[in-house]
Amino acid sequence: MSDTLLITLFAFLGAVAAGLPGAGVLWLIRRRSLTASLAVVVAVAVTAMLAGTLAVAQAMFLSSHDLSVVTMVVAIAAVISLVTALLLGRWVVARSRALTATARSFGDGGHFAAPDGPATAELAALSREVATTSAKLAESRDHERALETSRRELVAWISHDLRTPLAGLRAMSEALEDGVAADPYRYLRQMRTEVERLNGMVGDLFELSRIHAGALALSFSRMSVYDLVGDALAGADALAREHGVWLVGDRVEPVPVEVDGKEMSRVLGNLLVNAIRRTPSDGTVAVTAERFSEGVVLSVTDGGGGIPEEDLTRVFDTGWRGTHARTPPAGAGLGLAIVRGIVEAHRGQAAVRNVPGGCRFEVTLPLAEA
Repeated sequence: MSDTLLITLFAFLGAVAAGLPGAGVLWLIRRRSLTASLAVVVAVAVTAMLAGTLAVAQAMFLSSHDLSVVTMVVAIAAVISLVTALLLGRWVVARSRALTATARSFGDGGHFAAPDGPATAELAALSREVATTSAKLAESRDHERALETSRRELVAWISHDLRTPLAGLRAMSEALEDGVAADPYRYLRQMRTEVERLNGMVGDLFELSRIHAGALALSFSRMSVYDLVGDALAGADALAREHGVWLVGDRVEPVPVEVDGKEMSRVLGNLLVNAIRRTPSDGTVAVTAERFSEGVVLSVTDGGGGIPEEDLTRVFDTGWRGTHARTPPAGAGLGLAIVRGIVEAHRGQAAVRNVPGGCRFEVTLPLAEA
């Protein structure tokens, strides 16, 4: 066997003899500080090199002087390497602890801010990920608070709106039971009106619960926006006449869309009812349907004077009714929340903006595939 192979064999055996115990030590301290692991790695590397050198020296019958020189060089390298490893380990541990402290702040409800100073590429990437997670959690917390506020308002408003018709029904039923009603048929007609109002509120609550639960089953079919708008205008005509409001639907393009006709009719119906009720007598409610690059835009414009800018972001929240009186027929504040839920289920968007004299609600739907 050549000298090169012998040297390689003895160096390998010496390195293995030092490396195997080092691997065992690393396994035992795997849950300890990174500084300890780095120190063990350096110690294993130096010991393996020293063991291999000694093995080769013994096999090659080096002089004691040469062996002392080699040992001294290895020892000096070991000390320098160990000090370097300890310094690196302490620096990495300090950065990790700083990152842990800042991460704890956003876990307690605050916002994450990466610690100052340089960091390794891995720690910098971890800081960026934690910052992204912190932003998402903050957005989620804000959204949850807004939902909780909407739920509380909804419960308060529903309780108020239910109490009024129920009290009226109780009073009228007692009058009929006691025989003191001067016009029983008028009482019965009024009771039927109140029951229909309650039924509408319960229907809205049921629809909204299906939307929030993701259980809204849609039956898509191809239809023209022209027919969809025409049916909605015909359904709202009686209410518009009652309020003395003019309905205008001149700019309606016959664009095909893939929608659930029943649910989209409810969307347009809710928008038209809100617009009619908030438009003064002899005012105009305009409906348009136009084709754009992003899809079909259906808009309903009223003459109610607009919405305060600070309320525009809350218009589609559950239970929102702005500054209008909390009395029927203002409703339970569910109509626009239902509109947004149905439109988003159609992969569309619902928006609102103020225009001169009123506000415009816009529903964007994707175009039907050719």
